[in-house]
Amino acid sequence: MAFTGIPVAALDFYDDLELDNTRSFWLAHKQTYDDAVRGPLESLADFLAPEFGTAKLFRPHRDVRFAKDKSPYKTHQGLFVKTGPSAGHYLQVDAAGVMVATGWYAADPPTLQAIRHHIDADGSRLQRFLRKVGRAGWSVEGDRLTTAPRGWSIDHPHIELLRHKTLAVQCRFDNDPVTATPAFAAVVADLWRQTAPLLEWFDAATGAGTPDT
Repeated sequence: MAFTGIPVAALDFYDDLELDNTRSFWLAHKQTYDDAVRGPLESLADFLAPEFGTAKLFRPHRDVRFAKDKSPYKTHQGLFVKTGPSAGHYLQVDAAGVMVATGWYAADPPTLQAIRHHIDADGSRLQRFLRKVGRAGWSVEGDRLTTAPRGWSIDHPHIELLRHKTLAVQCRFDNDPVTATPAFAAVVADLWRQTAPLLEWFDAATGAGTPDT
């Protein structure tokens, strides 16, 4: 089906789920989830796939095996297009609205070490990109160390970048009527295009863009 927008009913669904995160609520409102959340995101993924690749919709259920919070369901729905090791484009629907993002969201120790060495060698290019998208309204997010990573000086000129364990740029559409229209698919595509330099930088850091020989 063609993408027609993410309806307000999707936001209302998560607003209610935050108040009543139970299996009984979920079962009573599963049709709303299917019609207002999952269906529109599957259509959006189909629209974006020819240019960006196949998207994965994350499971709505939480893994509560080792969590203190035993709430069974996530209070958001994520869509992810993988472009490299734990990196790619992301979109999220929650009670507040829609978030569009790009970045790397996890890294094993060798990958994180490669990223930090690339920051050392080419951090200025990454910093210029982050400043550019910051002026355009994007925010820079991610998990950070509170001090310098082991082996790196606290006086390094790119210490703030070196502290990142994850890094993503994101743009939120909270209570924005455009998200409920077919035009929002083109908005997402344009935003993901804007963040291509971040993924290119990440590919260079990790070798993900290097063809096999």
